[in-house]
Amino acid sequence: MRSLTEIRANTPKTEVFRGQIQHAMIATLLTVGACSLLRDNGSGFLGVSTMTWAYITIAIGLIHQSIVAIVFRLQLHFDVMVRMFGDNALKIWAVIFLPFLGARPILLIIVGIADYGSLGGNRTIQLVIGAALMPLVGYTMHSVLKYFTLNRALGGDHFYDEYLNMPMVNQGAFKYSGNAMYTFVFTGLWGIGLLLGSWNALVLALFYHAYIWVHMYCTEDPDMRILYKS
Repeated sequence: MRSLTEIRANTPKTEVFRGQIQHAMIATLLTVGACSLLRDNGSGFLGVSTMTWAYITIAIGLIHQSIVAIVFRLQLHFDVMVRMFGDNALKIWAVIFLPFLGARPILLIIVGIADYGSLGGNRTIQLVIGAALMPLVGYTMHSVLKYFTLNRALGGDHFYDEYLNMPMVNQGAFKYSGNAMYTFVFTGLWGIGLLLGSWNALVLALFYHAYIWVHMYCTEDPDMRILYKS
């Protein structure tokens, strides 16, 4: 049985920084690239310009994933959250994490409404593809909640031994991808952009989907190597 206490005792504390320079550099490049692709159509939503909503959407992604990287690393290597909050650590983390997660599609919808129809092209094809992506997202979210569980999705294996020692999940959407959350759920953001026919929403969907894989390779994958190495 793996123990987080033992893992911490045998892992150099310098691992807290692994991949984070790369994270910052790639995040900067993705942000510059996304901002350069955005189009100011002169419209807005609730009195706020489309571009302002788009910049807020990018900022939420950057802040969210930076917080996740900091919390994951401090918890994994120094047990900070559990030391501070004990058995309530994951609940406190959920209160921090979930509003940011929920804000992503909401902000994308707002941008899409403000930028509605800017994509051009065949709306029927866009609507069909956008609608077709939504059942995939729903199926994957069902699989996450039923088989993977929310606490594991929140990074429970960084917090408590009971999650660290759970078996790997290969049911539901996880039969088709070991990382179904990043592979399939984020396609829903593309679906939002297509359903609203919004160029800017699609740019932001691309930014979000690319950036979550930055988190995977710069933060989560190095952590998994520490947590699950034989």
